[in-house]
Amino acid sequence: MKKNSTLKGKSILTVKQLTPEEIEYLIHIAEQLKNKKKRGLRGNLLKRKNIVMIFEKSSTRTRCAFTVAAADEGAHTDYLNLSDIHFVKKESLPDSARVLGRMFDGIAFRGYRHDTAEQLAYYSGIPVWNALTDMAHPTQTFADLLTIKEHFGLLKGLTVVYMGDGRNNVANSLTIGCVKMGMHFVNCTPPELLPDRDLLEEAEGFAAETGGSVRILHEPREAVQGANVIYTDVWVSMGEEVKFENRRKLLQPYQVTMDLMRLTGRTDTDQVIFLHCLPAFHDNLTDVTREIGAMEVTDEVFESSFSRVFDQAENRMHTIKAVMVATLT
Repeated sequence: MKKNSTLKGKSILTVKQLTPEEIEYLIHIAEQLKNKKKRGLRGNLLKRKNIVMIFEKSSTRTRCAFTVAAADEGAHTDYLNLSDIHFVKKESLPDSARVLGRMFDGIAFRGYRHDTAEQLAYYSGIPVWNALTDMAHPTQTFADLLTIKEHFGLLKGLTVVYMGDGRNNVANSLTIGCVKMGMHFVNCTPPELLPDRDLLEEAEGFAAETGGSVRILHEPREAVQGANVIYTDVWVSMGEEVKFENRRKLLQPYQVTMDLMRLTGRTDTDQVIFLHCLPAFHDNLTDVTREIGAMEVTDEVFESSFSRVFDQAENRMHTIKAVMVATLT
């Protein structure tokens, strides 16, 4: 497996810290590792490596992806939530990071403050991988890009339209990831949920270098025209539950429906797909949706031939494995 020495020993906290070539390399490694797993081959690229996963926020896909990805290549994982350690309670964050850095080879961190991930990386001296913070979700973006490339055979020149909360961590990372790969990114969101201006300026700068573009639109029917990918996320992020009712009313016009999918002007699944980072409120099977119905996407779209959400979920594992292999070997 061809190595990229620029990533070895490196923490991956955001997409913007990576060059287009490094992102392309991670996707390429993920493709190789996915093919290897499909052939039933287990490896030893991470043999004798010890990975600690520190999760302030609960998770299904991210936790399972790290655990299985590490095991597939021979690494051992230890899962810690805040009740398991002295993290920022009896012990300072820098002290905890320095202890962990002496015992482990890599740290996966999923939590609230991006600053915590940065401090872990600074003080531990080992690779730290951002498994979600308030600002960014890079491992999700790598999985998104792999899924899109698998379906269309390329990334450059495609149009991705994101619907909903335009300033959340998924939207932030996806914006940068798309423009760095020469894609056209449309963030369709109400004026109340605009992304940070600094992030947009950075994205515009990257787009100028790669031939991509970034636009902010507020009208869903206009935004989806010509789209290759329609992407959405939950309307209320973890930690913002008190805003639930306000967000539901504000974002109702941004629900992804089959009518909206048809307005892309692309009726064939070879031309347009639907993505969602999950979990999704799409049916009447959760406590929330039993009372109010589907939210960010209808069940008709979620279960349609356009939907690639479970390919996308599986690809979390393959791209996270690529991140660990690239930074630890």
